[in-house]
Amino acid sequence: MVIKVSSRTDISPFHVMEVMRAAADREAQGERVLHLEVGQPSSPAPMKARLAAIQAIENDVLGYTSAVGIRELRERISEHYLAWYKTDIDPDRVILTMGASGAFTLAFLACFEVGDRVVVPSPGYPCYRNTLKALGIEVVDLQVGPETRFQPSSSMLDNLGPIDGLVIASPSNPTGTMLLPQELRSLISWCESHEVRLISDEIYHGITFGLSAGSAISHWDQAVVVNSFSKYFSMTGWRLGWLILPENLISPVERLAQNAYIAAPSISQYAALGAFNNLDELENNIANYARNRQMLLEGLPLLGITKLAPADGAFYIYADVSAFTSDSQELAASWLKDFNIATTPGIDFDLQNGHKYIRFSFAGSSEDIEETLERLNTWAQQD
Repeated sequence: MVIKVSSRTDISPFHVMEVMRAAADREAQGERVLHLEVGQPSSPAPMKARLAAIQAIENDVLGYTSAVGIRELRERISEHYLAWYKTDIDPDRVILTMGASGAFTLAFLACFEVGDRVVVPSPGYPCYRNTLKALGIEVVDLQVGPETRFQPSSSMLDNLGPIDGLVIASPSNPTGTMLLPQELRSLISWCESHEVRLISDEIYHGITFGLSAGSAISHWDQAVVVNSFSKYFSMTGWRLGWLILPENLISPVERLAQNAYIAAPSISQYAALGAFNNLDELENNIANYARNRQMLLEGLPLLGITKLAPADGAFYIYADVSAFTSDSQELAASWLKDFNIATTPGIDFDLQNGHKYIRFSFAGSSEDIEETLERLNTWAQQD
């Protein structure tokens, strides 16, 4: 007897996780692998976050919190928006979630019906596409490339027919590119005039190089903003994110959260309060990313990898490797096998053109970046 498996599971794998597993297998064999595939900080949670967690373990029950999160942290996030974006956000509009991944699932469920059409730019974070598909929502793939700095424009949306939603990310994963202020305002204006729900992924805010990231919520109170403690705050494994919601979505999202997972981890919420008191340590992490970024921007072209997306923010270099291969997955596998360098093939982020691209993460140590360039130099000299 074979009992059916839901068609909702018919989604693409997250290929970077497979790269991570293959890299771990090599390390188990005693190999030293350089990890440029991982989209997470190599630094631990800031010291004051860890101390706050210890204090909570020793002094609190750490039971369920409210489904929307502890009030103190929601108020602190509201203060953060006032300090960073000069935007006054009612703490009631802040919902703590099980990471940004949980935030996206809640937002998609609350905003869209089965069969709705939601635009997702490619290249882009694959979990947008896969989660929407699993929820029965039609993904409208919008190809973006070097001509628009790998970001969508309002004019592109005019050619897609009726749509119900648009997902944007600035800085973007995998490209690191950002929407310039006038571009963000233009997209918001288009969504407002067409009554399209805008969901803005802002989890890489704070990790920028020369440009300043603006929040969609500063321009439109109907935007849905997703953020997280994983990237700038260096708390990936703590699984804590947040949503900024329009007022009419607060209660629907709260009900969904109650039933989906009851509440975000209480210890992570208390730790996050401490993280807000440790911004000096976090800025040191950004300085490290900036050094690593510059090393790759200077070193990769010397190896013949010259077509690089503008790395405005986040901690990624998205590189066109079509001069060397028509299969970036095969190239990434060979780099891992022959040089113990783990990278992410572009097919994770772009089903149409990703075979031409590799994503390098520079969230690790400068020593690892330097050694990566040395090993790739050996690869480049082979031909």
